[in-house]
Amino acid sequence: MKDSLRQQFQRLALRLGELDATLADPVVAADMKRYRGLSREHARVQGVVEMFQRYEQRERDLASAQELLADPEMSTLAGEEIAAAQDDLLRLHAELQTALLPRDPDEARNAFVEVRAGTGGDESALFASDLVRMYLRFAERRGWRVEVMSESLSDLGGYRECVLRIEGDDVYGQLRFESGGHRVQRVPTTETQGRIHTSACTVAVMPEPDEADEVTLNAAELRIDTFRASGAGGQHVNKTDSAIRITHLPTGIVAECQDDRSQHRNKAKALAVLTARLKEKDRSERAAREAATRKGLIGSGDRSDRIRTYNFPQGRLTDHRINLTLYRLHAVLDGELDEVIAALQGARAAQQLAALESGA
Repeated sequence: MKDSLRQQFQRLALRLGELDATLADPVVAADMKRYRGLSREHARVQGVVEMFQRYEQRERDLASAQELLADPEMSTLAGEEIAAAQDDLLRLHAELQTALLPRDPDEARNAFVEVRAGTGGDESALFASDLVRMYLRFAERRGWRVEVMSESLSDLGGYRECVLRIEGDDVYGQLRFESGGHRVQRVPTTETQGRIHTSACTVAVMPEPDEADEVTLNAAELRIDTFRASGAGGQHVNKTDSAIRITHLPTGIVAECQDDRSQHRNKAKALAVLTARLKEKDRSERAAREAATRKGLIGSGDRSDRIRTYNFPQGRLTDHRINLTLYRLHAVLDGELDEVIAALQGARAAQQLAALESGA
């Protein structure tokens, strides 16, 4: 192990001692928000420090076994121990490097997922509904809770736009790489001559802002419109102006919500979506500036990027960012996204590891 990496783990051991002392302070314990944050850091640092201690122990085991090689009676046993220790050191070294990778603090957050129809008319809207279903099924498999914040249906039953709020463990961390352009190649149901059409949708995944970190919205910069809800809803539809549309005038960003009968609750939900969109705009602008100097393997998540193609005639899914091709299209669309997400996370980790090693 390089000295620079070893020094990072030694600094973490010192940090663990600091956290032990801080968490024992009654003043800190009385501030539950700070205490929870420090407790999460303590758990993470403690795990890394204990892993490094196992690494150091196996280094000592290896040195002891190498000394025993000179003893004819112990050489066979020593050789076996040397091989086992070397294997453990290789595995622990890789795990320790991964543990040092920078973690996006937003990864553990809930997320808003926006799916919008793009080029392709009604077929694009139908594909948007397929993507929404894919995310709903994936969320169901993970045990996440999903709430439809807003939706706009097309004439054939697809979505012109749908915004989901997904709540659960590491939602944003799992879905963050879904942001971008999704392209479908298939024969539409409206196609009479059997020709394959290409349509597209855009997906944007945004972390739900922490209440303490939310963007401060100036009421003077907001235009709030009320209108009557449309779509399913029985007698309630078109009888009260409960739906809310909020426009952020400086940026032109719009958010709306109409799924609740309470105008007050719809306003609160629309404000939450608007806040997330404003934070995502700031995040995207920062990412674009960073990409100008160093383009990432996964990309910036820009919505204009074509990140993935769903080819129905071949049953093929291709993620263009990492050249991943799977012939399990229908399973993926049924919510089996785990292999795709794991590959994207692995590619990002490999890029971070390369940067870590080059700077070590």
